[in-house]
Amino acid sequence: MASTNFFKNRDFGILIIRVGLGICMVMHGLPKITGGMEKWKAIGGAMNTIGIDFAPTFWGFMASAVETFGGFLLVLGLFFRPANALLAFTMLIAALVHINKGEGFMGASHAIEIGIAFLGLIFIGPGKYSIDKK
Repeated sequence: MASTNFFKNRDFGILIIRVGLGICMVMHGLPKITGGMEKWKAIGGAMNTIGIDFAPTFWGFMASAVETFGGFLLVLGLFFRPANALLAFTMLIAALVHINKGEGFMGASHAIEIGIAFLGLIFIGPGKYSIDKK
């Protein structure tokens, strides 16, 4: 009986996923957002993969902010679905960059895998251990 109840802790499982992925995204984004305008411009150049070639500094800052603050929102479970949508889009662009560099699926797989997780979380929701549920 005890093991049956253990596997019914769906919300705790979602919390583990949220916190784990959120911390990882903050750790990826923090050096980017603190890197300044040159770093943002370099990152923003990735938007060329979808035909957007204007304002690379803006797009680089946005990607850095999404990774940093989106990851933080993920941990908190606050603005959960919009944060996951933005994170999924950021991972789509990252995957396209890796593919366009000729790295193929293996080079892009990390971004693809994380992006799939963010997409799935949009449908699952933040769980009861979140600010959105309070």
